[in-house]
Amino acid sequence: MKTRDDIRNVAIIAHVDHGKTTLVNELLKQSDTLDEHTDIGDRAMDSNDIEKERGITILSKNTAVKYNGKQINILDTPGHADFGGEVERIMKMVDGVLLIVDAFEGTMPQTRFVLKKALEQHLTPVVVINKIDRPGARPEEVVDEVLDLFIELGADEEQLEFPVIYASAMNGTSSFDSDPAKQEHTMDPIFNTILDAIPAPKDNAEEPLQFQVAMLDYDDFVGRIGIGRVFRGKIKVGDQVTVMKLDGTQKNFRVTKLFGFFGLKRLEIQEAKAGDLIAVSGMDDIFVGETVCPADHPEALPLLRIDPPTLQMTFMTNDSPFVGRDGDKVTARKLEDRLKMQLHTDVSLKVEDTDSPDAWTVSGRGELHLSILIEMLRREGFELAVSRPKVIYREIDGQLCEPFESVIIDTPDEYSGSVIDSMAQRKGEMLNMETGLNGQTRLVFSTPTRGLIGYDSQFLSMTRGYGILNHTFAEYKPVIRNWEPGRRNGALVSINQSKATTYAIMGVEGRGTIYVDPGTEVYEGMIVGQSSRERDISVNITKGKNMTNVRSSNKDQTATIKKPTHLTLEESLEFLNEDELLEITPENIRLRKRILETNAREKAAKKAAKATQ
Repeated sequence: MKTRDDIRNVAIIAHVDHGKTTLVNELLKQSDTLDEHTDIGDRAMDSNDIEKERGITILSKNTAVKYNGKQINILDTPGHADFGGEVERIMKMVDGVLLIVDAFEGTMPQTRFVLKKALEQHLTPVVVINKIDRPGARPEEVVDEVLDLFIELGADEEQLEFPVIYASAMNGTSSFDSDPAKQEHTMDPIFNTILDAIPAPKDNAEEPLQFQVAMLDYDDFVGRIGIGRVFRGKIKVGDQVTVMKLDGTQKNFRVTKLFGFFGLKRLEIQEAKAGDLIAVSGMDDIFVGETVCPADHPEALPLLRIDPPTLQMTFMTNDSPFVGRDGDKVTARKLEDRLKMQLHTDVSLKVEDTDSPDAWTVSGRGELHLSILIEMLRREGFELAVSRPKVIYREIDGQLCEPFESVIIDTPDEYSGSVIDSMAQRKGEMLNMETGLNGQTRLVFSTPTRGLIGYDSQFLSMTRGYGILNHTFAEYKPVIRNWEPGRRNGALVSINQSKATTYAIMGVEGRGTIYVDPGTEVYEGMIVGQSSRERDISVNITKGKNMTNVRSSNKDQTATIKKPTHLTLEESLEFLNEDELLEITPENIRLRKRILETNAREKAAKKAAKATQ
C-alpha cells in the first residue's frame, strides 16, 4: 500500500488544563514554520475572547508545522467534557494522537474519555508526560497509570507499545528521560516520535474523491466553509462535485475556493489530495458528517457518531420591564435564527421548538457548554431569558434512566470529610479513595448529573478554593426516585420598580443574603437576594428614608451595609428554581420570577400547592 510520507495527521488530546494548547504553541515556535518576526503570544490557538479569558479550549483548531521537510497537521482539541463533541468528530481526520498527561495529576476523567475515543478509532498513540518540572511530579507512576488505563480500555498489543516523551511545554523542553534534570530546550523528541510512530496517510489519490466534513466555519465573503480530510482521490478549484447529505439526498455544487493550513494562517490552494486536511467553500448548506464525492461515483463515508446531550434549558425572549435597554437583538426571530445558526458549527447542541413561539428547548453536554453559548449571545447584543438546567432522561429497556458522571476530586486532607458528606447528599457513590498524596486525598465517585448542578461553587467554598473537581459523562443508569436536588432556601423578591437604596437594604439584609448594590435598578418580581428561610419573602428594597426636621450631623454617614454578593453567570444558573428565570443582557444578569406580579405569583403558588395535595 502506497503512503504519503510527506505528511502526518495528529490530534492533541488530554484532560482539561494538562497543557495541550501550550504544547502546540511550543511546537509552532520550534518548527520550521514561522518567520523570526512572528509573535504568537502564549495561547495562539485559543483565538476567541471567551477561550482566552477562561483559559480553556472550546473549539477544535487546526494548524500545520514544517519539520525536516515534512508537514505535520496538528488538531488542538478541547479538554473539558462539555466540549467532547469537538473531540469525537476530529478523531476521524487523523491517524494518531498525542495524549498529554500531567506529571503530577496523572490520568483524569477526561483523559479516559478522549483516549477511549482514540482507541475506538484504532489511532496510534504517543504519550507525552507534561509539566515534568512541577513540584510533586511523579512521572514514572503516571506512566504506569496511563498503561493501566490503556489496558482497562481494551487497547490492542500494538497500541500498548506506545512511546513516552517527558516534557515541560511551558519551558519549551523535552526528553526521553523521566529525570527533570535531563530536559533539553528542544521539541525534537516529540517531532521525531510523531514522524516515526504516527502512520503516514494512504496515497490513494488516483481513486474517486471522498472528502468528509468534520468542522464548519463561516466567512462573510465566501459563506459556509467545510473543514475536513480528503480520504480518497483529488479535489480542485472549479470541480463540479456532489454532497451526500445526512438525510440521504444529494446536492451538486462547484468548488469555488480551497484552503490549506500552515502555521496560524489559512492559505488558498488550487488542489488537494488524499491525506490532506483542507477547507472547502462553495456550498451554503454543507453540514458536519456529509461526504463530498464525484457526481458519477456517489459513495458516502460512515456518519460521525456523536454522544447525545445530557442537559437542557429553555431559552426565551426577554419580557422583563427592562427589555431593550442594553441589547439591540430582542425579537424571537433574531434569537431563533441565531440558535439555529449555532447548530451549523456545534454538533453537540440541539434546538427544539416548544408550544410557545418565543421559547426553545436547547440541549447540550453540560452546564459549561450551555453557559458558554449564553455568554456568546450576550456579547453579540442579544437579550434573552433562560430556565433552570434540567437533565435529559432516557428510556432504556423499558426503564427510565438518567445520566451519571464519573467524578474525581483532589482535595487537601482536612476537607475530605466535608466533601464526602456533601457528595453523599447529592447521591454520589464513592468508588475509591487514595490518601497520602502530599497532603492531598483523591476521591472517585459515580454521581447523577442532576446532583452536580450547582455543586461547583459549594465545592470551592467548602475546600477554600484548594480543591480540584473534575467530572465527565459516564453512563445512563436507572433514575433515583423520591429525590430532587436544588436550592433549599427561598428568594428575596422585589415588590416594586425603582432603585435599591442603602436604607432599604439595611432593613432587609437581616432576612438573607443581598445580591444587589445600592443604586441598582430593580423591578417587581426581580430576585434581589437569597432568603434565610425555605420560603420566598417579598421585600421593598427601594424604600427611602423619611425626611424630618430633626437632623443628625453624622448619623447618615455612619449607615453601612454588608457588601452584597455578586453571582457569576454559572452561579446564577445554579441558583434557579423551577419558577424562576435568568434574564441575560449585554450589560446585566438578573434573577427573576417567571410570574413578575406579586399577587398573581402568590395565587399561582397556592394553586400549585393545592394540586399536589
